[in-house]
Amino acid sequence: MRKHKIRQQEAELDITSFMNLMIVLVPVLLLSLVFTQIRVLNIQLPPQTEQLLQQEQDNPQILELELRVDRLRLNYPAGQLLREFSHNEQGQPDFTALSAFLQDLKLTWQQQQIDKRDISILAPETLDYQTLVSAMDTVRAFKTVVAASVVDAELFPLISLGQLPAETSEGPE
Repeated sequence: MRKHKIRQQEAELDITSFMNLMIVLVPVLLLSLVFTQIRVLNIQLPPQTEQLLQQEQDNPQILELELRVDRLRLNYPAGQLLREFSHNEQGQPDFTALSAFLQDLKLTWQQQQIDKRDISILAPETLDYQTLVSAMDTVRAFKTVVAASVVDAELFPLISLGQLPAETSEGPE
């Protein structure tokens, strides 16, 4: 008896429907993808004691923002009160009033040919992160309209962070 080998025919893969699916699916996924943008906030550490004394002798005009529990204090030069901002009705810091005052201050200094780009933010240990970031955003720039588009105008982009002394952070003096 003869054995017949049955030849199996190789089946062709029909990937047309899969390719059609990919042609539709890839653009849809790319359009719905959320592109994350990581922002880095550049800050500077306050100068050490020896450097601070030298800097105060060379340039005693340090602009400070104290983030206190019940108010914001803007000092210029360091330690001398320039303006105080109470918190709003919700108990949140009044960053809108601070921004408006800083815009006026920057304009005044520009008219007097004073080029000031740095500010020190002094905060207590118990300050929440969002308040600190909001303060940094407020002192760094403000939104303005230029040529029919909204842009960020520079205020004080060189930010130094420091700790508010414990004995003065508890309340009004």
